[in-house]
Order: sequence, then C-alpha cells, then structure tokens
Amino acid sequence: MSDATAEQRLPVQRSLAPGTPGARALDWLKRNLFGSLFNTLLSLVVLALAMLIVPPLFRWAVTNATISGVTKAACSGDGACWTFIRMRLPLFFYGLYPSNEYWRVDLAFAALAAFCVPVLREQTRHRMLFVFLLFTAFPALAFWLLSGGFLGLDYVDTNLWGGLMLDVLISFVTVAGSLPLGILLALGRRSQLPVVRTLSVCYIELWRGVPLLTVLFMSAVLLPLFLPEGVSVDRLLRAMVALILFNAAYMAEVVRGGLQGVDTGQEEAAASLGLRWPHTQAFIVLPQALRIVLPGIINTVVDLFKDTTLVTIIGLFDLLGAVEQALKDPAWLGFAKEGYVFSAMVFFVCCYAMSAYGRSMERRLAQGQ
Repeated sequence: MSDATAEQRLPVQRSLAPGTPGARALDWLKRNLFGSLFNTLLSLVVLALAMLIVPPLFRWAVTNATISGVTKAACSGDGACWTFIRMRLPLFFYGLYPSNEYWRVDLAFAALAAFCVPVLREQTRHRMLFVFLLFTAFPALAFWLLSGGFLGLDYVDTNLWGGLMLDVLISFVTVAGSLPLGILLALGRRSQLPVVRTLSVCYIELWRGVPLLTVLFMSAVLLPLFLPEGVSVDRLLRAMVALILFNAAYMAEVVRGGLQGVDTGQEEAAASLGLRWPHTQAFIVLPQALRIVLPGIINTVVDLFKDTTLVTIIGLFDLLGAVEQALKDPAWLGFAKEGYVFSAMVFFVCCYAMSAYGRSMERRLAQGQ
C-alpha cells in the first residue's frame, strides 16, 4: 500500500473509529433498523413506502403550494393553498374574540409561560411557591384579562372565545382540577374506611362507564333544566366542570396504579417514626407513586388536550371548530385539506412538546435509580 493511499484512507478510518459520530450512527442503524432479517425487510418496505408517499406530498405542501395573495383566486395551482390558512389565522388562534382585544389573549399566554417556566425548571428555588401561584394567582389574572368587565377592561362573552386559545384554556383548567381530585379519589379507593372506599369506587366506575360525549351533552342540555328559575351557569364553565369530573376518574386509576407500586414497607417505616397518615401519604408515598405513573399522567393529559375538540358539539368553537367554520365561508370553499392538515399539525406540535417534556422529566427522576 502506498503512502498516498494510506493517507487517503486514514480520515475514513478515523471517522468510523469507536465513539465517533459515524460509528455511533452505524451502530444505531444496525441495532434499530437492520438488526435482523425481519427488521431489515421491514425497514426496506417502510423506505419504499416513504419514497412513494413523501415526494408527491412534498410537492403538494411545499413546491406547488401558494401562500401569497388575499383571495381564493390566488390559489390556481395544483398545490396546497396556504393563503387560506394565512388569511384565517386569527380565527384559528383567537376564535371570534374582538380583534382590538387580541393583546389581552397574548398577555394571558405570556403570563402562563412566565408562571410555568419556574415550575417546569429543575433548579428553581421555592418551586412550590411558584406551583401555588400557578394554580391560584394565574387563574384569577387570566380570568380578568380574558373576560374583563371590571378594572377598566371591556367585557368579552365566553361565546366569543375560541380557537387554540380555548383548547389551551380548557386543558389547563381540567388538568388543574382533575389531578388533585384524582389523587383524592385514588387515596379514597385504597382507604380502610368502607364508606369512603365505596363512594370512591362508585364515583370512578360511574364516570368511567359514561361516554364523554354524553357528559358534555348533559352539561349543555340537561343541567340547565335542574337549575332554579332565573339561575344560569356559563356554558364554558359547565363544560370545564364536566371535563374535570370525567377526567378525575381516569386520573384516579392512574394514580392508584402508582400507589400500589409503592412497597408497603414504606408506610410501615413512616409509622414507626411516628408520622401520621396524612404526612406519610404526602411526603413518603405520593412522591414515589407519582414518579412511577408519570408516563400515565402525561398520556392522560395529551389525550385530554385532543379531547377538547369535542366541545364543538355543544357550540364552543375550538381550533378544529374554527377550521370548520372557516370552511363554510363561500369565499373559501374547497380547502378542507389545508384546514385539517393545519389543525392536525398544530395538535401534533403541542402534544409532542408535552410528550417530550414528560420524557425529559422521566429521565431526571430516574437518575437516582
């Protein structure tokens, strides 16, 4: 072998040395895609399908797409008409909220991010204080900003709320209400008191045995019939309460699985140290149980976020409902594909972000294992 040939091959050998990015990539491909004959065949089939599907989809969504213009006439090609999405973007994010009051929605979301960042960060001092503020101060601030009617802000009826704003709002309120209630129900189902255990079991099985659509219909149609004459409850509030009660039953079963995974010796050790039952559950059992069932909780939250689209059937227009309303506009008929693809991508991004944070939290909490 000549010196020139050796010098040419040396960089290739270095790039594939153990621990280098190239070697790690080849090792990952071998382990995950080509580790066996079946995996190799399956990977080749998926690659062939991707070569058939991705190019025409890319041409429709990117190459031949239209995003300029302000009317339907601008979309004369064979690609997607993203002009429709661009012109209806405020409707998709704010619903029918007054356009001159959009800043209130933006400020409410900025406040949500400001309250959530210290809670989600690992190295935050006085973290429980920020958790307390997130579930007490922020709801009051958000209600004042979004609803108004006092302290100088004009009143905006909840019938005008919609779009992605409504999905996020309903999800936050439902999780904030269903998780504590679910924990109490899980503890009640494991209680040694027969009355508490029976009531908890009845509640959980009742709500888990009823379809969510039925619950929403009852909150919108049947509940007003049982209210006293002249008394009315806001439709959005009724939907939120129904979702909290419904999802609390599922949260309870998820948390109960974690409670059963904690060794009984933990409670016995706490009792031997003189800790009372509430302190044992709050400081010994629940932290371990919630760490065990964190994937289940994240899965329930993601599922809840997608289920918020069901409020459309009771006249509340979330993101998907706003898309369907925009598609009924005679000036933009025929662009259903773009509307549904856009809403699907928005939901995917939000759900993936929640899942990614859940995985990172799982890795942090598993460092001591």
